[in-house]
Amino acid sequence: MGAPLSGSDAIADPDVHALDRAVADLVRRTRFPVAFGGLARGDAIHVTSIHGARTRSLDGLVVEASRGLGGRALVEKRPRLALDYRSARSITHDYDRAVLGEGIATLFAVPVMVGDRARGVIYCGSWAGVPVGDVVSRSAFAVADALSRELQIREEVQRRIARAPRPENGGRMPASAREELRQTYAELRSIASVVDDPLLRARLHRLEQRLAALSHDAGEPALDLDVKLSPRETDVLACAALGATNAEIAAALGLREGTVKSYLQSAMAKLDASTRHAAVATARRAGLLP
Repeated sequence: MGAPLSGSDAIADPDVHALDRAVADLVRRTRFPVAFGGLARGDAIHVTSIHGARTRSLDGLVVEASRGLGGRALVEKRPRLALDYRSARSITHDYDRAVLGEGIATLFAVPVMVGDRARGVIYCGSWAGVPVGDVVSRSAFAVADALSRELQIREEVQRRIARAPRPENGGRMPASAREELRQTYAELRSIASVVDDPLLRARLHRLEQRLAALSHDAGEPALDLDVKLSPRETDVLACAALGATNAEIAAALGLREGTVKSYLQSAMAKLDASTRHAAVATARRAGLLP
């Protein structure tokens, strides 16, 4: 089991940053006064985010699998509740010093699932014994689901970036590798189109720019074109570059088919192209698409 993340490492880790936002949201949405959470590293949850605590007893908490309320939630992959934590008989009490030291009476633990894996656990607690009704549980589940989606997107982005081809010696990329890179680019655009987090969107944009730069043929002069496509125009043009129909583009981006047609027409007009294929070719020469 690795050592807990230090403060500077936690800030630099985008997954931990996403967790911290989720824990802060948990306090706001459930109205429970204290919330904390951690991601799984090995067989333990390393708590890196705490909001609303009155003491420092939860600082540095590491919860082993199957131990305590969160350890059970991690292993069983389902929420666990202790209405009266001090007297709860269904859990081990390895972490009483931390939990009771904060004065927590009611504690609710929800695993953060990515696929069939529990990536972490978020907790919300109250200093008094209170019931956990639908409002609290639904809010906690919604926060966990949103965090799960963000972690899943990050994993998918990293997987696709790792698969992205690189130019051979001399700066030229084989045609098959270039097509694979263009497929990755279009899929990243599709992922980015449903991301709400501005930090993640900015990171995706930087990755897209890297992919576009990788595909440039060093022996082919770039087209100096003073054109700026909107994000949605770029989205639909990237999909069209792969041969997708308007209906397929609409399904991929969550748009109406008529809206896709409108974006394509706008992009074609900006690029002074009479067909989508000509628009794609011009956008590639101008460095707007890979």
